Amino acid sequence: MSDQILSQEEIDALMSAMDSGEVDLEEETKPETEVVAYNLTSQNIMLRDQFYALEEVYDKFATLLNRSLSTSLQRAIEAEYVSTEMIKYSEFIGAFSSPTSFTIYSMDPLIGSAMLVIEPTLVYSLIDCMFGGDGKPAQQVREFTLIEQRMMRKFSQEVLHSLQQAWMIIDPINISLKKTEIKPEFVHLATPNDLMVVIIFAVKGEKFSGNLHICIPYLMLEPIKDKLSSKFIGSKDHEHTWSEQLQKLLQEMPVTLVAELGLTTRSVRDLLDLHIDDVLQLDTGPEDLITLATGNVPKFLGFPGIIKGNRAVEIAALVPKNGDER
Repeated sequence: MSDQILSQEEIDALMSAMDSGEVDLEEETKPETEVVAYNLTSQNIMLRDQFYALEEVYDKFATLLNRSLSTSLQRAIEAEYVSTEMIKYSEFIGAFSSPTSFTIYSMDPLIGSAMLVIEPTLVYSLIDCMFGGDGKPAQQVREFTLIEQRMMRKFSQEVLHSLQQAWMIIDPINISLKKTEIKPEFVHLATPNDLMVVIIFAVKGEKFSGNLHICIPYLMLEPIKDKLSSKFIGSKDHEHTWSEQLQKLLQEMPVTLVAELGLTTRSVRDLLDLHIDDVLQLDTGPEDLITLATGNVPKFLGFPGIIKGNRAVEIAALVPKNGDER
C-alpha cells in the first residue's frame, strides 16, 4: 500500500510542473469517427471462391478464342482472361456508349439471357482485320454500317461457339444467339438493380487492343451455383482421381466367363433314368447364338466353334443392360 503513496518530494515536483504548464490538465478530446455508408449491392464484389469454376471455364475459353481468332483473321491474336466481378446492371450498361456491339444469347437449359459486349474500338480493329487490314484503330467513332453489323454478328457466333465448348468443363449447355444491338438504351437484359456477373477479356493484336465483356445475370447462375464453387470442383477432382485408380485395379481382376450352349428341363425321374450314351435335347441348335455370361450376367452372344483343337466362341453381338441386342 505504501508503494502507491507519493513522497513529499514527488508531490512538490508535480505541483511545480502543473504551475509551469508542463502537465496538461484539460481532458483530451478524441476526433469524431465519420461513418461511411456501405452498400453491398453497389460494390464490385470479387467472386473468386463463390464462382471459382468460372475462372477455369474462361481460361479454357481464352485458349479456344486465341486459336479461333488467329485462324479466322490469319494473324496472331491474344485473348486473355482479366477478371470476374459482380455489379448492378444499370452500372454495367451505363459504362458503354453508342455504338457498341451487344449480342444477346441464351444458355439452355439455364433460364434467361446473357450478353456478349465488344467495345467499339475493338470492333473497328476486328472489322479492319476481316477485310485484310492490320487492325489499326479508327481515328473517330462512327455508327456501324450494315455490312459491319453483319460481320460482327458472324464474329459473335464464332465467339459463342468457343464459349459453348469451354462450358463443357462444368456442364453441357446449348448457346443460341437471340439478337444483336448497337445502342445500349435498346438493350433490356435485366432490371437496373439486378446483379450481373461480368467477365472481362483483353483481346490484343499487333496494332490494336480492346476488351470483350461477358455479362450473365446472377439469378441465371443461381441454380448451378453449387457446381461453380471451389469446394465442388475440389471434390469432383478428388472423385475422378479415385475413379481412375479403381478402373485400373478392376482391369486387372480375373473374371470367369461362361459360354452357355443351351438349356433343357427334365424331371427328377428323367434324371434318375439317365444312362451312359443317352442324348439330351437342348433348346438351341448349331446355327443359334449362345450366351456368354460373367457372374450370371449375360454380356455377349456368339457362335461356338473350335480353334487349334480348343473349344472357342466367336463374339457376334453385345447384350446391353436393357436386354436388346446391338
